[in-house]
Amino acid sequence: MGVFSRISDIVNSNINAILDKAQDPEKIIRLIIQEMEDTLVEVRSSAVKTIAEQKQLERKITSLIADQEEWQGKAELALTKNREDLAKAALQVKNRLAQEVEMLEKRHAQVDADLVKQSEDVAVLQQKLADAKAREASLIQRHRTAGNRLKIRASLYDERVTDAFARFEQVEKSLDILEGKAEVYDIGRNTKGAIDELATLEADHQVETELAALKAKMGKSE
Repeated sequence: MGVFSRISDIVNSNINAILDKAQDPEKIIRLIIQEMEDTLVEVRSSAVKTIAEQKQLERKITSLIADQEEWQGKAELALTKNREDLAKAALQVKNRLAQEVEMLEKRHAQVDADLVKQSEDVAVLQQKLADAKAREASLIQRHRTAGNRLKIRASLYDERVTDAFARFEQVEKSLDILEGKAEVYDIGRNTKGAIDELATLEADHQVETELAALKAKMGKSE
């Protein structure tokens, strides 16, 4: 069975709702368009047959009305010839023709209504078909883009990728520790140098102070 089973399914259809339920939107879009095109051909073919029937009924009704008038004339002629029996028979034929005309006119009215409905269905179907074709490329592109995004997102949350990032972070932490140890050695080395320099300065200062004091003492003694 196709996507649509009857013309009313298409006329009353909501394409977005159909696509929301689709397992393969691209396939469904193509099926919808194909089904619409096939149905449009069928509806047009049916409309052609309805128009043909309409014309046949019109010709038949016109012919029967002409026959009625003819039998009416025969009834009048019979009366002018004092043949009431023939006049009655002619009127009976005329009445049967009138009944047939009445039935055909009812059928003609039904055919007219069917043709109006078919025309409306064709118009709606043509509009939906045009809409589907106009949106086909866009919908297919959206489906493919969404599929690609889904694959990327799925790969980002894949356990293997997560494990790889965890290992990568562990390596970074190890490097941070190694770099920290190296910096500690540099800090210790720089601190030791500063202490030595300060000790030398203090010793020099003390010697200079003692030397100045000694010079002062010896100068006074002279």
